Amino acid sequence: MAPFPTEPAPATSRGPGQRPHFRRALVLMLMTLVLPGSAQLVAGNKRTGRVALRIWAGLFATAAVLFVLGLVFDSFVFWLLSSGPVLNLLRFALMALAIGWAFLLVDAWRLGNPLALRRKQRLAMVGVNGVLCFTVAGSLLFASHVVSVQKDFLSAMFADGTAVGAHDGRFNVLLLGGDSGSDRWGMRPDSISVASIDAETGQTTLLGLPRNMLNFPFPEGSVMHEQFPDGYTCGTECELNSLATWAADHEHLFAGYDDPGVEATKEGVEGITGLKINYYAMVNLQGFQNLVDAVGGVELTVRDRIPIGGIGAPISGYIEPGTRTLDGFQTLWFARSRVAADDYSRMARQKCVMNAMLHQLSPRTVVMNFEKIAKASESLITTDIPQGEVDRFMKLALEARSQPVRTLSFVPPMISTSNPDIDKIHAAVEKALAPPAEKKAAEAPSSGSSTGSSTGTAPTPAPSTTGGSIGNMRDGYGANQAEDLSSAC
Repeated sequence: MAPFPTEPAPATSRGPGQRPHFRRALVLMLMTLVLPGSAQLVAGNKRTGRVALRIWAGLFATAAVLFVLGLVFDSFVFWLLSSGPVLNLLRFALMALAIGWAFLLVDAWRLGNPLALRRKQRLAMVGVNGVLCFTVAGSLLFASHVVSVQKDFLSAMFADGTAVGAHDGRFNVLLLGGDSGSDRWGMRPDSISVASIDAETGQTTLLGLPRNMLNFPFPEGSVMHEQFPDGYTCGTECELNSLATWAADHEHLFAGYDDPGVEATKEGVEGITGLKINYYAMVNLQGFQNLVDAVGGVELTVRDRIPIGGIGAPISGYIEPGTRTLDGFQTLWFARSRVAADDYSRMARQKCVMNAMLHQLSPRTVVMNFEKIAKASESLITTDIPQGEVDRFMKLALEARSQPVRTLSFVPPMISTSNPDIDKIHAAVEKALAPPAEKKAAEAPSSGSSTGSSTGTAPTPAPSTTGGSIGNMRDGYGANQAEDLSSAC
């Protein structure tokens, strides 16, 4: 006798015999939920069941293979997550799977012969089937939507250019930050930094450049070097952050470059640091506010009362001292406030924000808030990083999270911003980026040097702060010169 008879019981029958029939109908739907096609193989169209089971087995085997490959080659996972064709294929596969699974659930409900059940049982079957269809198909369609958002985000955010290999084992990314607005966005950036990333380990060093630096050279052969062979030495108006404005006024000199302002700024940074820049990322500070809100805020230690507003506008409030989670608006003002502080204190706070974002944006946070992050990022970043390099930088970013971030800023008292010692800057950059073994050997004390007394060590005084940053302009700010940025924030 077949375990699942195909002949329905008479619709007028009542009694205990109907309970097994109701259980049979439920089992058919649960079988479809756990193993799509199994209900059809047992009680319906066997060909449909076999096709569904083969598809399910193929998907399961594919997922298992990808999982194993991901465990062995983590870069493969990042490639899958950033490949446009793969994401497009996955999007349509999820949509087809949602439709097919919903069809099998409805067919399993039909195979349960609902007309042979009592009215309450029929209603229960309709409810159970509706919940299962909505849950399964809805989840798959939502996953397809997220994949579509990921694909559109990658296409809109990243360029189609050619990948640039690492220079001396490092990727150097120019980070520019400025306000939005027709008279601001893309002109005179408020924040200029270089993230120098080890191509193997992801270890990151942040190099900070003051926007008001004067009298610096450009690399030989560059557009700016042809115009200023003796350096950018045209007076107080020729500050580092004015290069974008100068280039915008002389666009004809930058034929072939998508953004003359970025190219001019990049050449200035290369002349100052001695590094070759791979890519740039221009951050809209107003869009940054939306990003912080999208991830639920950032935890920061506020050491002094930080004014909101000022410098040409009234102070509208304060960010009070303490370690707390700041929303996007507060984080933005923590990073940009200059009242009762100076540019170098602000640079230090900006590095603390970068460090917090790096270490607090976990993969789980990104996945749970991905659509919000993608929407915020559309107005946040302009970059020339090719889409084909996204997987590499995703991998490096995850590796960087587990390591301390080093910082080096070319500001007083180390460097005079009006008359910088470029040779000293180049030497400091070379030392900061040296491999750990070489750096440790260079810093080791000589055999004749004194190591100090082993007893009576004086207690370390509590650090002083200025404008929310540990340190002061005379002695330097901790977050501008640190082996571990977290300890200086």
